[in-house]
Amino acid sequence: MRTLYHLWLQPFSRKVRIILDEKGLDFELKLEKIWERRTDFLALNPAGDVPVLVEPDGTTLSNSWVIAEYLEEVYPEVNLLGPDPVQRAETRRLVTWFDVKFSREVTDNLVGEKMMKRFLGLGEPNGPAIRAGHANIHYHLDYISFLTEKRNWLAGDDFSQADIAAASHLSTVDYIGDVPWDQHPGAREWYARVKSRKSFGGILEDRLPGFSPADHYKDVDF
Repeated sequence: MRTLYHLWLQPFSRKVRIILDEKGLDFELKLEKIWERRTDFLALNPAGDVPVLVEPDGTTLSNSWVIAEYLEEVYPEVNLLGPDPVQRAETRRLVTWFDVKFSREVTDNLVGEKMMKRFLGLGEPNGPAIRAGHANIHYHLDYISFLTEKRNWLAGDDFSQADIAAASHLSTVDYIGDVPWDQHPGAREWYARVKSRKSFGGILEDRLPGFSPADHYKDVDF
């Protein structure tokens, strides 16, 4: 059985989960508490982080970008990059936008400070970082609204890894109720369409022990 090692509220793990589901690939989820630094897990990925995907033949891959590219090459029947080089370049550009820029400016400052820091006992949340996250998210939601005014999905006509990456990050922030959806109706409408996809169902069932999600988190209609 294909196995995906993941962690709650980790957007990169969520991204791979959604890709696997979109491609119709069966897999088993295994929670990996990366702070425990298990020897067996470090043997799979010396970097000690998730996601890690182990294929049925034993092939082991780490890093969400690497895993996503591998899945596109090996299981191309469902194309999540785009039909031509220009489209694929745009998809990859937006994946990088959310996995790097959004992650640094929003996810780390909100989910990292407000949730994971407390959960892992790493001290008090950093107030300036949280304020920066709250300010930065508006810029990104405006950008999503701008893109979807011109396109059906973020990168073009078809649902792609760009939508998956963006929604994976936003879903973690939405868990703590820190996405100002009411101020960004275009982004909200796009996210509602993503939430309604079958591949997103498992994400909405995630729970961080001891921390309940925002009331609207699981509601596809908000």
